[in-house]
Amino acid sequence: PSYMGDFKLRGSELRKKGLNRIGNLIVPNYNYCLFEDWFSPLLTKMHDEQDESIKEFIATKAAEDDGVAIPSPYWTPSRVIDRLGAEINDESSVLYWAHKHQIPVFCPALTDGSIGDMMYFHTYKRPGFVLDTVGDIRRINDEAVQSYATGMIILGGGVVKHHVCNANLMRNGADFAVFVNTAHEFDGSDSGASPDEAVSWGKIRMEAKPVKVCCDATIAFPLIVSQTFAKGSVSGWKQSVKDTRCWLGSDE
Repeated sequence: PSYMGDFKLRGSELRKKGLNRIGNLIVPNYNYCLFEDWFSPLLTKMHDEQDESIKEFIATKAAEDDGVAIPSPYWTPSRVIDRLGAEINDESSVLYWAHKHQIPVFCPALTDGSIGDMMYFHTYKRPGFVLDTVGDIRRINDEAVQSYATGMIILGGGVVKHHVCNANLMRNGADFAVFVNTAHEFDGSDSGASPDEAVSWGKIRMEAKPVKVCCDATIAFPLIVSQTFAKGSVSGWKQSVKDTRCWLGSDE
């Protein structure tokens, strides 16, 4: 578990105790030890599956000449995340439900954090595992291009915000956009960039009516959901968006 702390706790004192601070949350080193114990064997298994897929890929390469598409043998970040959801087996996990309903979860910076640390250590024990980020950029861009309409609800900023906006650039902009963050635009950062800046790039359509909410996302987003997706009949909401990309090919 993580613990409630304080923004003013001294880093040197926390370091001596094996504690890490994320804002006012305290995360013990032990959490990462547990994660390593769970993820490292799974990474080895995924590496085994990749090597086996490469053999099959080479063996069937000639099929390309007959116009038969051959799946990539490499793991994209979204495929790794889906596998995590499959292995977690915990109904309190967002990834569990994303896997169950086959909803792709993209993370262009998957190696920037604990998973990247595990992959780094893995390379010294067994080099050769490949993370295919190009496969995911094609997948998320295709999702945008092939959609009847798109909307963006972006909580926070950074890579996530730009990645989603940039995918919508491929279709000349999103039809709807809501940004929720506390960043300002005076420093020129993408995190603080206004929706109107995204319009100039073609990431939001000129005729759209985007909104930026300057608020803590943990406060604003539950309120937004309560007055939109969770308001009234869920089946009615699904019916109103049934022809959009959200439900194409869905039996629900």
